[in-house]
Amino acid sequence: MEKLTDIPLAELTTLRLGGPARTLLRTTTRQELIDAVREADRSGEKTLIIAGGSNLVVADEGVPWAIQVATRGIERTELADGRVAVTAEAGEDWDAFVTAAVADGLVGVECLAGIPGTVGATPIQNVGAYGQEVAETITEVLALERASGEVRALTPEQCGFSYRSSRFKRTETHVVLAVTFALARDDGRGSAPIRYAELARKLGVELGERAPLAAVREAVLELRRGKGMVLDPDDPDTRSAGSFFTNPILGPDEAERLARLVAERFGDDVSPPFWPQSDGRVKVSAAWLIERAGFHRGYGDGRVGLSSKHTLAVINRGGATTAELVAFARSIAAGVYEAFGVELMPEPVFYGHSW
Repeated sequence: MEKLTDIPLAELTTLRLGGPARTLLRTTTRQELIDAVREADRSGEKTLIIAGGSNLVVADEGVPWAIQVATRGIERTELADGRVAVTAEAGEDWDAFVTAAVADGLVGVECLAGIPGTVGATPIQNVGAYGQEVAETITEVLALERASGEVRALTPEQCGFSYRSSRFKRTETHVVLAVTFALARDDGRGSAPIRYAELARKLGVELGERAPLAAVREAVLELRRGKGMVLDPDDPDTRSAGSFFTNPILGPDEAERLARLVAERFGDDVSPPFWPQSDGRVKVSAAWLIERAGFHRGYGDGRVGLSSKHTLAVINRGGATTAELVAFARSIAAGVYEAFGVELMPEPVFYGHSW
């Protein structure tokens, strides 16, 4: 374990924002991570757990303690049903994990290519994109329970997965140590059934059909690059936390009210993109709401703004502060609420400040 002092957290986040960590413990093994958390907890100071820093908005004031998760290791086990259990340490790079799975003919995470961050962050956020989410393949999350100091193997049910969330998000009760996924073998049919219309069009297949694993991965990467959602140091549009807002999920009455409002304002031939949910509620596109509220791609004249490629990404154009970025994001959310009466919620985790 390496102990460092006064480390700028902006260097460890994709937004390139955040004040210093007075003490940073860099861990490269599971036991080091456990020991680091216990040491930080004994200090009584608030502690930031940071890995890829891709879904994190850290306050300008910084933090007393931070623990960098740089653990490595992947193990595979053949399951009786023909699937393969893949257990990865929390610090493993997520996109590299997906790339290796696709190369080895393992099905279930191919639509999640290009997402920045580490394996350990995926259950926290219940990472999802293009019709897949990790809750569909995770079978176990190994986590340190901070109150008791014990390491526990949690089932998917115990993880409390929901849309872009879990029991771990915005709480500090557990630290993810490793994650196990059960992935099917490609039996010649290719990927899991394609469930996202944009991806299906890109692949030239119908919804519900399959495609070669490598082709799905490449198509997803192309779509993400077109939206500035694949990290590129030469592209300022990728200096973001990815999608800053989640797609709102509305009750039937709320959805009906929104549809009427949109028709009255824009005409009967215009309607918001709705995705029915299994519980009767309806998901609506946050990007569509932002654009129809008057915030175009590239909106903003200052050091923060919307990506020129995607209205869901709030970017640091250079030299910004966290306070500036959060104030700008709040103004976008306020504009959407004023226009449509729909509340946008941030997707990233805030640390040292609140929404």
